[in-house]
Amino acid sequence: MGQAATVALFSYGTLRQPEVQLATYGRLVEAEADALRGHALVEIVIDDPHVLSLSGKSVHTIARPTGNPADLVTGVVLLLTETELLSTDAYEVPAYARTEVTLESGRRAFIYVDASSLCG
Repeated sequence: MGQAATVALFSYGTLRQPEVQLATYGRLVEAEADALRGHALVEIVIDDPHVLSLSGKSVHTIARPTGNPADLVTGVVLLLTETELLSTDAYEVPAYARTEVTLESGRRAFIYVDASSLCG
């Protein structure tokens, strides 16, 4: 019997792409629209060959907390298994760090943000 998809992950970038989901999870993941206040997206250049081959992009976006409630990042909530969440950790490059937030819907979800924003 497989694991239940019970882990909420907020995605605003390449994890929404079907080819990235198939390569990372082996399936397409249902997504529900949501948003996160107090964060903004900035561009980041990715040079990891694995990520480049899956996403087809060298320029990605990364969420940074701004503390400004006018800033809003839109995206989707993906429901994953614990194993799929670990696969996502392996997909993301070290510039991204996983943390937990409360989305506009009130749902708690994991999100990958700028790792430097979590230090100190």
